Amino acid sequence: MRRMLYTIVLLMGVSMSGRAQQEVIYHVFQRSFCDANGDGQGDLRGLRAQLPYLQRLGITSLLLTPLYASAFYHNYFADDWEKIDPAYGTMQDYLDLVRDIHARGMKIYLDMETQYVTDRHAWWGSSFLLYDDSLHHIPSPIIWGIRELKGYNGAVRKVALVNLLDPQVLAYNKRLFGFFADPNGDGRFDDGVDGFRLDHTMDDLDGDPRLAGLFTRFWAPLLGALRQVNPRLTFVAEQANWGSFGFDYFDKATVDRVFAFRLAGAIGSFDKTNLERTADSTLGMLPAGKEQVVFLENHDMDRFASRVGKHPGKERVGAMLNLMLGGIPSIYYGQELGMTGIGGFNKFGNTDANDIPRREAFEWYAADTGRGMALWYKGTGPWWDSTYLKPYDGISLEEEIGTPASLWAWYRDLLLVRANHIALTEGRYVPVRNTNEKVFSWERVAQRMTVGGPQHETMVLAVNLSGREQPVTIDLPAGTHLRKVFGPGVGPVDSPGFTVTLPAWGVAVWRIL
Repeated sequence: MRRMLYTIVLLMGVSMSGRAQQEVIYHVFQRSFCDANGDGQGDLRGLRAQLPYLQRLGITSLLLTPLYASAFYHNYFADDWEKIDPAYGTMQDYLDLVRDIHARGMKIYLDMETQYVTDRHAWWGSSFLLYDDSLHHIPSPIIWGIRELKGYNGAVRKVALVNLLDPQVLAYNKRLFGFFADPNGDGRFDDGVDGFRLDHTMDDLDGDPRLAGLFTRFWAPLLGALRQVNPRLTFVAEQANWGSFGFDYFDKATVDRVFAFRLAGAIGSFDKTNLERTADSTLGMLPAGKEQVVFLENHDMDRFASRVGKHPGKERVGAMLNLMLGGIPSIYYGQELGMTGIGGFNKFGNTDANDIPRREAFEWYAADTGRGMALWYKGTGPWWDSTYLKPYDGISLEEEIGTPASLWAWYRDLLLVRANHIALTEGRYVPVRNTNEKVFSWERVAQRMTVGGPQHETMVLAVNLSGREQPVTIDLPAGTHLRKVFGPGVGPVDSPGFTVTLPAWGVAVWRIL
C-alpha cells in the first residue's frame, strides 16, 4: 500500500510539473505590439484585442515587459512602480486585460525591476537608497558604474541602487508585488497575475558587497511571502550572467524557473556536440519541480532571423528546437513572422535607442502601415531611417497567415502537434544517439496518472543541422515501432535498423507505438 501511494504521488508530481510545461509563453514588448487608440503607442487595449490571434497561434501565456511609469520607452528604471504608464492605458485597462486573459484560460506574467530608481522616484534622496558618501549626497551607481541614463527622446534620468536589505524595502516589495497578485484582495486572483519575471536578479547586486546574499536575504523571503498570498504564483528569474544555468537560483532564491540562455546559444550554433552537451546540462540536470524557459530571442537580443541571415532552413530548425526540445517554450513577439533586427551597439550614441531595432513594431500588414501598427518611434531619429521594417518583403502577418509555406504556418503547425501529445508538452528530455554528426536526436518521455490508470507516451525527434540531405540511423531498442506525426519530406523509417533520410534542414517527430 505504501509503495502504491508513493507511485501515485510520484506520478502526480510528474503530472503537476507537466501542466506547467503545457504552457507556451509569448514574450511581448507591448509598446510595439498593437495600438488601439491611434497614437502610435502599443497599449493594453490593443494587446487585449489580439488575444484571439495569440490563441489561434497556440499561445497559452503572456509575458509583458514592465508596465509602470518611467521616462524610458522600455519602462525599466521606474519613476513610480505604482502607476501604469499612461501610454499603455489605465489601471482599469490593465485589470480588464488580466480578467480577459484568465477568462480565456490563459496566463499572464509581469516583469518587475525594483532594484533601481530614477531621480523622479519618491525614494530619491531617501534612506532606502545606497550612497557613496557618509552624508548621503551621492547615490550609488548601478551596474558598470552608471549614474545617468539617456533615452532615445532626449530624456535624462539619474539612477541609483536601492538598498534591498533594508527591512522596509522588503516590506514594500511584499505589498507592491502582492497588489499585482491580488489587486482587490478578495483571494480569487481572476484579476491578479499568475507570476512574475524578476529582471536582472543577482545574489550580489551589481557586485556591490553591501548587497551580498540577496538570494536568501531578499528574494527568498519575498517569494515566500507572495506564496502566502497565492500559492500558485510562478517566479522566473532572469540570470544577470547569461552564461549561468541558473541552478543556484532554484536552491537559494527559491524561484521556479530560469531562462535557458546557454541553450539559446547552443541552438543558434547548429552544432550537434554543443547542443547535446548543453541540453544534457540544461534539461537533464534540472531539479525536480523546477523549469527552464527555452527561447531563441528576447528584447535584449538580436532577432534570431537576423542572426541566421534569414535562412529559411535555420529559422525552421530553430523553431523546432525552441518548441520541442523541452522546458517551457517562449516566443518573442514577431519571431513567428521571422522579424529581423540587430542592436545599434552604440552607433546611435549613449542612449537606449540602440535597442529599438530589436523592439520594432509588430508587422501586422504587408505595407507595414495601417490600424494597430505601433510605430511610436517613427521619424524620431536615425534608428527609424535604418528600420528593419520593409513593406511587401514577405514578413508580415497579412502576407504569412494564409500562406501554407510561411514561417508563421510552420510555428502554428509545430504548436498544434505539440499541443496534441503529452510527451511534447510535459515529457522529460532524453538524449538519443544516432550515426550522423549532422543530425541531433532526442526523446520526450511522459507519463500521467489518469482515472483509467497511468498514461504513457514517448516521442522520438530529430533535426538535420545541415543544408544537405542526411541518412541517419537512430539508436532505438529492437522491436520499437514508430509512427511519423510530423516531418515534411521525410520518408518512411527502415524499421529493423531505424534508418531514415532527412532532407536538408529537415525535422521529424515520431510516436513510439
